[in-house]
Amino acid sequence: MANDELSLRERKKAKTRLAISHIATKMFNERGFEAVTVAEIAAAAEVSVATLFNYFETKEDLFFDREGEIIEAHRRFVRERKEGESIVEALHRGFRTAIDTDAIPHMVESNGQFLRTIEGSPALRARLRLMVDKTEAALAVAIAEKLGASKEDPIPRTVAALVMAIERVLFEDASSAVLKGGTATTVKRKLRRTCDRAFEMLEKGVRV
Repeated sequence: MANDELSLRERKKAKTRLAISHIATKMFNERGFEAVTVAEIAAAAEVSVATLFNYFETKEDLFFDREGEIIEAHRRFVRERKEGESIVEALHRGFRTAIDTDAIPHMVESNGQFLRTIEGSPALRARLRLMVDKTEAALAVAIAEKLGASKEDPIPRTVAALVMAIERVLFEDASSAVLKGGTATTVKRKLRRTCDRAFEMLEKGVRV
């Protein structure tokens, strides 16, 4: 019973968090990130400012509410490496799955507004860079653990940096294509090609 109650409570918290984030993102997209206050978001979500900050540490977290999921996905790509598969090959497979099932449809469905909101906000651009850095650091740790390497070993950090360089290129290409009105099908096709070419080059030079 206790576990069931905990699960129900956690589901309610997740539902509330998602609802607040959706309201905030809609307001940010309509008016710009800097023009919207946390108090306005709390009022629209019918919660107190204190309650809002129980779910989100910063205003930027309201917009990038999936940061934790994204970082965990990169770790999972490494942990779920198949037998006989290199870490780079596992990451290649993970990136292809993300392109096909998650990231691109979200970008296209918002008609690029999500991207324009980021572009129009110095705070969000800075936070995006920080999120990339945090993802790279987490990926380096996951690679080191998989290889049984020490924290001082430069190889995991180097591989993580190279992989995140590919991700930056993919994000830039996706952003450009979406803002030009590309459909989910055409954007996916472009990114699959870029992803495969970049990772195939990396696979030839990195043996881990």
